[in-house]
Amino acid sequence: MRASEYDSFAASLDADIEARGSSLRPPFALPGVVLACGTELTPEPVEWLWPYWLALGKVHILAGAPGQGKTTIAAGALAATVTIGGRWPDGTRCTPGNVIVCSGEDDPADTLLPRFIAAGGDRSRIFFVQGIRDEAGLYPFDPARDMRELETAIKAAGGASLVILDPVVSAVTGDSHKNTEVRRSLQPLVDAAAAGRFAVLGITHFSKGGQGGDPTQRVIGSVAFSAVARVVLVAAKVRGENGEDRRILARSKSNIGPDDGGIEYHLEQVEALPGIEASRVTWGKTVEGSARALLTDVADDAEQAPRESAADFLREVLKDGPTSAKIVKAEAAEAGHAWNTVRRAADDLLIIKKKDGMAGGWYWQLAKMPPKNTKEPNVEDWVSSDSSAAQVSTFDESEGF
Repeated sequence: MRASEYDSFAASLDADIEARGSSLRPPFALPGVVLACGTELTPEPVEWLWPYWLALGKVHILAGAPGQGKTTIAAGALAATVTIGGRWPDGTRCTPGNVIVCSGEDDPADTLLPRFIAAGGDRSRIFFVQGIRDEAGLYPFDPARDMRELETAIKAAGGASLVILDPVVSAVTGDSHKNTEVRRSLQPLVDAAAAGRFAVLGITHFSKGGQGGDPTQRVIGSVAFSAVARVVLVAAKVRGENGEDRRILARSKSNIGPDDGGIEYHLEQVEALPGIEASRVTWGKTVEGSARALLTDVADDAEQAPRESAADFLREVLKDGPTSAKIVKAEAAEAGHAWNTVRRAADDLLIIKKKDGMAGGWYWQLAKMPPKNTKEPNVEDWVSSDSSAAQVSTFDESEGF
């Protein structure tokens, strides 16, 4: 086709499209990176479920040591407030909404629902994830795999204001101490919260030790859990001015609002229904200060927190057997652990460090527990039988680790 003929054809096609309307002008999507110009976006404020504590469309973390009532706070007090449109602990009013609870640790019938009822919640607005059904039957819900199905179920239920995931680590496929794997696994949760305009509250534990340190750094697993969450809440028991114990729920980190302040709370046992007892949260006064200042305990062992976290990391990365020291170091960096801290944690765990022959590389291995009633542990006895030819020794600094 000559140039003049092509120009005539193009002009005729344009005229035909114009005459038949814009229905023939679909927005053609080209593969590649999608960019949005600032002029195409409309600035909007953060939409809060609980002002400065829980934001719609965002992921949050609630962390604390065992026994601090994290699930009672989340699936009890907070969930009940949402379902009845009640008042938050600071007196602000909540818009009524549905709550979805996905728990892999507590039974809904004998634990979660009684706590929710004890908190005064509306049972018609709370839903517990029971599993995934297909042609083969019902199988357990896996947050790391079934997030799309959960989004569909939430829409069918009329939407939700709050989704509780206990524990949040269940959404991670792979090693929860690896930064990249945690970020990749949590992204569907982030996307679901944004698309569904609900707040996600993931529950997790503190690593051992660390009172007096930054509570955000005590969240167990990779630092990515705290990094992905827009708000990190912490629940802890601390020593009061008069020596009495008191519990505080505090904001430890926030990328979208104030990151300080807290609220005192108490746990009590009540009769939720005739013959059914359950724990319940009663709120106290609001308190001022950073989470680190509010949650300081008499036993201040902040220096131990990173080492305890590094020890958890080592147990995870070495659980399948001897692992190259180079791999351990690379994964420690990926997980955000300082190498000197990892080495001290390795000493705490009595990690076996051995060389695969004279020219081979160094390998790390978890030590077996020493025999009972042994006063002087023999490291050689702890090495697995298949490593008898390996050289067991202290770590060689010349290897560059």
